Amino acid sequence: MNASAGIDSLWILVSAALVFMMQAGFLCLEVGFVRNRNIGATALKNLIDWAMVGLAFFLFGFGLLFGDDVGGWVGSRYFLLEGLDPSAFPGGGLFFLFQLGFAATAVTIVSGALAERVSFVSYLAAAFLMGALVYPVFGHWVWGPGGWLANLGFIDFAGSMVVHGLGGTMALVGAWIVGPRLGRFDPDGNARPLEAHHLGLSVLGVTILWLGWWGFNGGSTLAFDGRVAGIIVNTNLAASAGGLSAFAHARLLQGSRCVEAKLAGGVLGGLVAITASCHLATPAAAAAIGLLAGVIHNLAYEALERLRIDDPVGAVPVHLACGIFGVVAVALFAPADALPRGRVEQLGVQLLGAVACVAWSGATAYGLFRALRAVVGLRVSPAEERTGLTLGRFVEPEDDDALDAEALRVLLEGGAG
Repeated sequence: MNASAGIDSLWILVSAALVFMMQAGFLCLEVGFVRNRNIGATALKNLIDWAMVGLAFFLFGFGLLFGDDVGGWVGSRYFLLEGLDPSAFPGGGLFFLFQLGFAATAVTIVSGALAERVSFVSYLAAAFLMGALVYPVFGHWVWGPGGWLANLGFIDFAGSMVVHGLGGTMALVGAWIVGPRLGRFDPDGNARPLEAHHLGLSVLGVTILWLGWWGFNGGSTLAFDGRVAGIIVNTNLAASAGGLSAFAHARLLQGSRCVEAKLAGGVLGGLVAITASCHLATPAAAAAIGLLAGVIHNLAYEALERLRIDDPVGAVPVHLACGIFGVVAVALFAPADALPRGRVEQLGVQLLGAVACVAWSGATAYGLFRALRAVVGLRVSPAEERTGLTLGRFVEPEDDDALDAEALRVLLEGGAG
């Protein structure tokens, strides 16, 4: 191995470690936003995310994503990493670890949106299928050898749609089907605030994610070359602009409603939005993308509440809304000479990729969560939700006197009808 290849491999390793640390960021974010009685189960659910996706991606996911192409739709080798030639991928086996972090990120997005009421067993099944099938198939369309969207010229450098839009879509469908937490909305449909465990812990999570994103985007070069510095600068600028615009928009135009959550979400929304074009955008364009992403985040945040969809950590506004904007922004903000097609035609390709992602992940999520609800149950009992989630067998408290009307409705309907 020559010196240049060694440095590139070291950069992939460092980036993989930064992406892995994003799991700690998501853990802090979710634990901070849930209520005290659910912090233990929420933390452990994030821990097992990595274990479950690590196995699923090893068994099936990596091969479906990066294996030999079949018709532009799916890969067909490297299952269990059999036959993997280390020289075929930058960094050899480190490439697998780096990509595993992307798969785990997509799954963890769903965890936050379903927090405090989803069955642990059902969530594990969903996590495995996401890591083994749902994420890798769409990833192959964009990043795999011969993927049909890649052949059309679709650009998503580090996964605004592949990772975040896909995870956000599955989070939206899952949150709709499982239904809102008890007490989240009053009988008239108005949102009621539920006391979070620790806002400061959530802010720490955002900060860890911000740092991890330097590896997420910067490491996607798969080489420590002249592009890395510009990509990380663009990533940082978009996050700063997203946080500030979300804060100002919430204060000035949304009556300071949920301004703390919108500030945190605006930072993350800026990071998600720049992820597709961080290698092409100028610094000024990166800041502009972040500014718009912060506002888009806030509008999506309010729309979700009006639809009575409960998303405790704001995963859908951050990852789906800003992910869609991120791939659209490629055609709007990238230099024209850097695009494989004319700007208008490129916009059409970018929109097609976003629609394909939402259609694939939305349809699979609907089938998956409805099947889990019918077979093993998707939601914990109202009694367990009131007392606090556990990973083991739940014992009903003796003084659990009477379920209120809302709890009875949720028990009978199981969320979305």
